[in-house]
Amino acid sequence: MTIRKEQEYILQQAAREQLLLGNIDRREFLTRSLVTGLGLAGVGAVAKTGIGTAFAQDRPLTPTFYQWIQDLHPSIPAVNAKFPGVNYQIAPVEGFGIERFVAEAKNKESTWDVYVGQTPFVEMSAMIEADVIEPWDDYIPKDVLDDIIPSIREECTINGKLYGWPFLLDVIGNSWHSGVTTKAGLPDAAPATWDEYLANAKTIVDSKAAPFGATFDAHGWRSLVPMAHSMSSQVYTKEGLFDFTSDAAIEALMLMKKIMAVSHPDILLEGASDGGVNGTPDEVAFAAQRVGYFVKYFNAPLRMAQYWDDPKALHLGPLPKFANGEGSTAFWTTGSALFKHGKNKEKAAEYIKALTYDAQIWKDSIAGTASGHPGQLPPYKSIYLEWDANKPDWMPDFVSLVRGQLDRAKAITNHIFGLQQFVIGKPLWDAYLKGEETDPKAAMQKVVEAVQAEMKRGK
Repeated sequence: MTIRKEQEYILQQAAREQLLLGNIDRREFLTRSLVTGLGLAGVGAVAKTGIGTAFAQDRPLTPTFYQWIQDLHPSIPAVNAKFPGVNYQIAPVEGFGIERFVAEAKNKESTWDVYVGQTPFVEMSAMIEADVIEPWDDYIPKDVLDDIIPSIREECTINGKLYGWPFLLDVIGNSWHSGVTTKAGLPDAAPATWDEYLANAKTIVDSKAAPFGATFDAHGWRSLVPMAHSMSSQVYTKEGLFDFTSDAAIEALMLMKKIMAVSHPDILLEGASDGGVNGTPDEVAFAAQRVGYFVKYFNAPLRMAQYWDDPKALHLGPLPKFANGEGSTAFWTTGSALFKHGKNKEKAAEYIKALTYDAQIWKDSIAGTASGHPGQLPPYKSIYLEWDANKPDWMPDFVSLVRGQLDRAKAITNHIFGLQQFVIGKPLWDAYLKGEETDPKAAMQKVVEAVQAEMKRGK
């Protein structure tokens, strides 16, 4: 009965969309609605009227966006306006959940054509495994494919196929409140090493320039991973998992504990929104000007500094490194996934090209607007070449900094447990950070065992 009702609902929605587009008149709409209401017996009759074809071929382009992308990028409606009849929607996701997408794919259906909000290491492998998405290769123009920065293209590729069309670039780095550091008597420069970073953070606390010296986002992909990369980016197993027991991972975990000694007490708590991954304590502390240094993707301090008395006190710099460390960091892009069971695939490619090349999108992101300052950068070589040749008068200096950091950064390896491994591991490595476990290696070994056990259960 539930399946039948769902089919009836889908057909009714399809008829409604055709009415709104002017492809059928009100009489035809009422006829189709009546026939649909007859149940499964009526479905055959509806098929004879052509509604099946209308639903499959003529429904409007239907993109769906993760809510935060819309919130931070107010020019998206202007892109939508270039596609008359587009059925723009907010995705039914929270905390990176893809359950609705998977449920529909099991029925070989998709309410939407394209999802804007996919981060490769987070859910791309899982959506491929669940038969939710297909590669872009047959739809993305070759000139666009060749324009993607090589490291980003590699991040979005699995088995030689492009499963993610990149949009927003984020790189993990360091930032600081220059008013706080100046008050503490520190130089207005980025600490080159973690030892210097820790010493400066302690000076901030000791001088009472701010209540706390430094902070970070406690989610592993935003702290443990980039800190490990700063020592060595070769921290992945042959199967593509993060190597939690590697020397770099252990050093990163011990570093996190040292930073906690000069940080706010709620640093390990989950965030207040989006399933705990956003509205995190580190952002709250930095926005309140209660901390000097801040390790996170650059768009976070740019957004938080808007709440300061003087946003110009925000300074950005590279992630520090361990002595003799590699000096790498982590990056990822948030982009678009093409639903395998969606429609309008050629039109979806046109839409994503227009979205990702839109000049106003990038100006708003980089220069900021009244609604926000995400500071997220484009994934295309040609855009940077154009800016290098003719630097816009609105272009801030941090663009070259972040773009330069990308060249030394590494993406988190794609794996079906790419995100989940960190979700599973956090309570176990937190035991060390809280002092409940004294041996960091023992804590990390428990993480490895827990991840492997969960993977076995999944099989």
